[in-house]
Parts: sequence; C-alpha cells; structure tokens
Amino acid sequence: MAVNLELLDYDAIARRESEKRYGKWWTLAGAVLVALVWLVPFYYLAVSVFKTQTEYASGLPLALPNSLTPIIGNAVEAWTRAKMDIGMLNSAFYGVVGAGVAVLFAAMASFGLTRLNFRGKDMWFMIIFAGTIFPFQMYLIPLFFAYQKVGILNTHLGMLLFYIAICIPFPTLVLKNFMNGLSREMDEAARMDGANEFTVFWRIVLPNAWGPVTATFLLQFTWIWNDLLFSTVLGNRAETRSVMNSLQVFQGSYSSSGPNLVLTAALLASIPSIFLFFVLRKHFMEGMKVSAL
Repeated sequence: MAVNLELLDYDAIARRESEKRYGKWWTLAGAVLVALVWLVPFYYLAVSVFKTQTEYASGLPLALPNSLTPIIGNAVEAWTRAKMDIGMLNSAFYGVVGAGVAVLFAAMASFGLTRLNFRGKDMWFMIIFAGTIFPFQMYLIPLFFAYQKVGILNTHLGMLLFYIAICIPFPTLVLKNFMNGLSREMDEAARMDGANEFTVFWRIVLPNAWGPVTATFLLQFTWIWNDLLFSTVLGNRAETRSVMNSLQVFQGSYSSSGPNLVLTAALLASIPSIFLFFVLRKHFMEGMKVSAL
C-alpha cells in the first residue's frame, strides 16, 4: 500500500519521539534515585563499623572513617558482650536441624499428596497449610503456657519443635506443586521392580526435587536465623537464646553501646546466612526458577 509522504505530520512525529526520549530519561533518573536510597543504609553500615565510638560521636554519621582498624576492636567487643558464640551455635542448630527436618517432612507429605491414592488428600493438605493462615503472633500466648506446663520452656527441644512445626506448611506447598509436574513413569517402573513407596520417594522423587528442596531449606533457615520474637518468648535463657536474641544486650536504658558497635554485631550475625546463600546459590536459583513455573 502506497503512503503519501506529503500528508505525514513530521512535527507530531518529532514530538512523540522527543516525549519517548524524555520519558526514558525520567525513568532512568527515578531508578537511579531509588537505587541510591536503597544503598544509603549499606553505606551507613560500611562506614560505621570502621569507626570507634568516640569517632562516631564526634563526626557526621555518613563521614568516611579515619582508619580501617577499629572494626577489629568493635568485632571483638560485640562478640564478647553479646556472647555471640553461644547464640550462633544455637541459631545454627535451630536453623540446620529445624529447617532440615521441616523440609524433609514437607517433602514426604508432598510425595504422599501427589503420588499416593487415599481419601481426603485435599483435606489433609488444607490442615497442613492452615497453620499459615493466621498471624504467627497468635501462637505466642498459647505456646508459652503450654510449654511452661509441659516443662520445655527455655529448652533446645522446645525451640526445635516449634521451628519444625512452623516451617512445614510453606515447603509443602512449594514441593507439592513441583512434584505434581514430575513424570510418574519412573515411579511405576521402580514399583514394578519391587521398590516400596519409601524407596521411590528417597531414590527417585527426592533427588529430582533437589532444586526446590534446597530453595525452601534456605528460605526456612534464613527465617529461623532471623527470628527474634519467638526466640525471646520461648527461649530467653542464655544457654538457649538465638543470635538475634543475643543482640538485645545492646539495647535498653542501661546499654552504653554506640551505633557502631551495634552495627558491627548485626554484621557478624548476618555472615552465616549470607555465606550459606552463596554456597547454595546455584541450587537456590534453580529451585526458584522451578517454583515460578
């Protein structure tokens, strides 16, 4: 079809192109502004951990430090005052064992809900997932009195039981959706060769679900590691408190700690979860891709 070039409004076309260019620049400027606002807390953390308390109090909060050596003294003092060694060991125990057992139970439940035929599968799934419908804060008072009555308040067992129970529903949802998409031909072939249901789960289904299993484990581990509320209520003794609970020693009216010390302690507390993410990042990203399908 022929187009008469004399009828085209070149001024209007130029205006539209100019508006598109300016729109792109405004979008880029907004993205840069959001990025800068997002990076300010990280910059504040980076410069504060390298300052002494005197230097922090006498200068501007965002000013560059005079030296890099104060971070060593800050780390030693934060580690000692908060007894972070005990807190990290407890959090690592709760995170590895609690998240690991929860994800294992969730994988077994997902296998049963997707691979086994029995009545009421949907009802059992709703019962498992019902724990996430209500705010977790609703469980605090009943759990506190129940733990106190049973005698597992401020114990490692009590904390571990809670974390396992609270971390089962979400991995069950993710793994159930993933296992629904797995081919059942290998299952049937293994059963024909005499494999029982647990063998099918352990040797066929679970290895093929390693990506989402790793992703859900890392998410649950991070949630347990960062938990402060339930650790404060259910495990507030020095021998059972988590690392986040240990950091509360820097707060309160009797604390003389400066922000530089608090930020150093927070940085130390975040290192294990960051390290675990980098170790498992390949499996985590694969699991997140699968979960998004």
